[in-house]
Amino acid sequence: METLCDHGGDIVKALNATIYGNGTQTLVLVFDLAFSPNLEPNVYNPSKYATFDGYAQDLLYLNAKGYEGGFQRSDLDMIFSEINQNFSRWAHAFAPKAVGENDPAAISEFENSLVRMKPEVALSVAKTVFLSDLRGVLPRVQVPCTIIQSRKDIIVPESVAFYMNKKLGAKSKVRILGTKGHFPQLTAYPLLLKVLKRTLSIK
Repeated sequence: METLCDHGGDIVKALNATIYGNGTQTLVLVFDLAFSPNLEPNVYNPSKYATFDGYAQDLLYLNAKGYEGGFQRSDLDMIFSEINQNFSRWAHAFAPKAVGENDPAAISEFENSLVRMKPEVALSVAKTVFLSDLRGVLPRVQVPCTIIQSRKDIIVPESVAFYMNKKLGAKSKVRILGTKGHFPQLTAYPLLLKVLKRTLSIK
């Protein structure tokens, strides 16, 4: 079983690959918007990749009929305006909200990752991420999935995980972590690692 940790949607170029067992099965571990590129035909081979195990991503940030994305359009317009006016100030204010825990190291790490972007790039990325609607890709997933979600996440509501669970084209299950924030890999990694190992059947 090959376990790939993929942060950019390109499974072929995944940086961390460890082989377990007989190599007959591949488990794909993805985080957030890295989920959707893995469904592209030139990247994702449904006969090869046995399961998606990942943190619940926000398929659509806007609230819609029958769907809670967590944001109104006015909320997103305000975010875009703040990024455009003073990106570093926005990043400094947004980082602790996204991290969700009083964890200075995690907040600093996330904030630093944000401000490495040029402001104009950050605005373009924010618009792409916040205005994308990826709900239509869910029925295309025809392999078993596990969705891991923080209980309190201002970026991705808990309801998104259950929406994914309902709409995915194959059998799936949801694992809710008793954590706050969007980055349990930064703030609660022992718990997350325990859940991942159990999910991936790794001792």
